[in-house]
Amino acid sequence: MTLRFDDYAIDIDRRELRRGAIAVHVEPQVFDLLVYLVENRDRVVSKDDLIAFVWGGRIVSDSTLTSRINAARSAVGDSGEGQKLIRTIPRKGLRFVGAVHDDPREGTTDADRPPGDQTPTPSRPALPLPDRPAIAVLPFVNMSGDPEQEYFSDGISEDIITALSKLRWFFVIARNSSFIYKGKAVHMKQLAEDLGVGYVVEGSVRRAGNRVRITAQLNDVATGSHIWAERYDRDLADVFAVQDEITEAIVAAIEPQIYAAENFHAQRKAPGSLDAWDLVMRALSHYWRVTRQDNVVAQALLEKAISIDPNYGQALGVLATSHTFSAHMGWEGMAAATPVAERAALLAIRSDGEDPWAHHALACVYLFTRRFDDSLAEFELALRLNPNFSLAQGYHGLALSYCGRWRQADEAARRAIRLSPRDPFSAIYYGVAAYAQFVGRNYDEAMRLAREGIRQRGDFVGAHRVLTAAAGMAGQIDIAKAALRDLRRAQPNISLAWIASDMPIQQDAEREHYLQAFRRAGLS
Repeated sequence: MTLRFDDYAIDIDRRELRRGAIAVHVEPQVFDLLVYLVENRDRVVSKDDLIAFVWGGRIVSDSTLTSRINAARSAVGDSGEGQKLIRTIPRKGLRFVGAVHDDPREGTTDADRPPGDQTPTPSRPALPLPDRPAIAVLPFVNMSGDPEQEYFSDGISEDIITALSKLRWFFVIARNSSFIYKGKAVHMKQLAEDLGVGYVVEGSVRRAGNRVRITAQLNDVATGSHIWAERYDRDLADVFAVQDEITEAIVAAIEPQIYAAENFHAQRKAPGSLDAWDLVMRALSHYWRVTRQDNVVAQALLEKAISIDPNYGQALGVLATSHTFSAHMGWEGMAAATPVAERAALLAIRSDGEDPWAHHALACVYLFTRRFDDSLAEFELALRLNPNFSLAQGYHGLALSYCGRWRQADEAARRAIRLSPRDPFSAIYYGVAAYAQFVGRNYDEAMRLAREGIRQRGDFVGAHRVLTAAAGMAGQIDIAKAALRDLRRAQPNISLAWIASDMPIQQDAEREHYLQAFRRAGLS
């Protein structure tokens, strides 16, 4: 079904908005809102109608609803002042008032046509790629030799589709379209053309007795390469728990790999053709490298993306996060970084109140400005929006540890490690787990975890700080002094005054505990 008005066309089946031959970028919720208004143009649509249809009846703030309405108007060349297509009816709701022409038979097959109207048609052209990474998850192959185990392999595939669909920056092909390829040998390129995707996830499940082996791989259709693959061996004490665990692990691993692949594709474009999405992908590629210079490059790319699209919630959220992270690493002064980060984070929330990056960014700002309850609430909201967001899991652990809740902090950090074991931030998650153990007075375990963080990234200052402090409190002064020398190389501005002012430790006794550890190591 295609709905046409003015110069625009909405292809409902392909979930595309076009102006003439040009695709117009719209976020999924904005697209759904626009379609609902156009399809119900014969009446006034209330706020409750929109919330029920677009958000499934969940609680939504007025600012979020307003931002989606504004985005829908902007996408079709309308505005709140003009209201030539989407008109506000005071105290009632909205109505689409443009003249609409339906093309119900666009995209139909012979089977959809009435009898006598089934004429031969040429082969279907390849679907165009949407303006964000498009992914198809194929049914995982049941290698067990037992047809009754199909439910398990199908369940893994369906859970991955559902989990990836929560990442709103990805375009995920629906289950029913992916599952038509079940049991068929289809060339990857043909499948990508049929579904209009750039990435394909495939895998297999082999179950024997109480053991299961699941393999998964992510394919980049544009390059014809496998960009990620992993194997998972598990005991089946609880089938559904294993299903959940494997799904979380696969989704958490896939997300950064797609970001990296998108950055590779963006780098092959001429600089003048980079749009906001490409710039954010390139920025993330630098951000994940966890170096001072890469963080500066990421910030410049994000600022350029925001200049193209000032309401790009993810760009604003990542920019805010990069500033608080820089300050936490000692690369940037906390007093200078937090106001910049707070402005960007609040703009991110206003632009897109359901973007996990936006809430993660604001949570970090609140943490480093010592608004602890607000920080924990924002981290929890970010994780409700994307439970597989390993960065938010890790920093939620950091916030909990600064609040003295070391057991919960340790659980959060270890969950981040389990979600994304190959994450470039894995060293930082080990550092968070190490600090949690330090707060719990488990100095040997803190040293072990800190050393693992340093092994992964020798320049990671957080792990050097914990190793110095834990060794000092454990009475291993030679180790503490050596660790302090390494710390000074990684963070030349380290001092007792810096720790007291820039590390947001909630309880005075815990702050003094940390300072005393550094005094024992010889820091002044």
